[in-house]
Amino acid sequence: MAARYTLILGTKEWSSWSLRPYVALRAVGAPFAEDVIALRRHSTSEEVLKRTPAGRVPVLKIEENGKSTIVWDSLAICETLAERHPEARLWPDDSAVRAQARSYAAEMHSGFSDVRDQLSMDFARTLPSPELRDNTKAQIARILTAWSEALGKYGKDGGFLFGHFSVVDCMYAPVVSRFKTYGIEVPPSVKTYMERIFALPAMQDWGKAAKAEVEAGLA
Repeated sequence: MAARYTLILGTKEWSSWSLRPYVALRAVGAPFAEDVIALRRHSTSEEVLKRTPAGRVPVLKIEENGKSTIVWDSLAICETLAERHPEARLWPDDSAVRAQARSYAAEMHSGFSDVRDQLSMDFARTLPSPELRDNTKAQIARILTAWSEALGKYGKDGGFLFGHFSVVDCMYAPVVSRFKTYGIEVPPSVKTYMERIFALPAMQDWGKAAKAEVEAGLA
């Protein structure tokens, strides 16, 4: 019997961390249920703690062979999916290239705090860019340089950062949405990459759900 997946995530308009495993699950192609927790509510912490002692979303629940396993943290979930579904090729095949891809993913996972702070994810909205701090500008420049280098070196075969769609693209998908929301100026090759990310059915469906949340006054 195939494993049963449930992705526990936050409000789609805001939850950048949840977007990453969502697009990874869609890339894997395995069916999954969604359990969406409303963020920025008095009840949010209580609802999250009912599902995981880590106290944060996203969480992936795996039910298999009579056992239930939970995996938390967006990168850990993506790594787990890559391991469980090697046919999806969520990491590059070549070990040296895979090491580079992991470095890119880890850099996003642990860094760019000023970008997160000043350009918070509002997926369905278009907002004016705030006056950016020097650190934010430097972090944006680093992201654009990293994307341009990866696309130039690996992206010719497939158009994603490391050729075919990978965990790296999952990790940076929220940044793509932030740059679009706030109208961040990007070079032509990066603009093409961003358009390719937004064209993914997973991103389109996430966007529709985020828009519905905004229209319903939930975000």
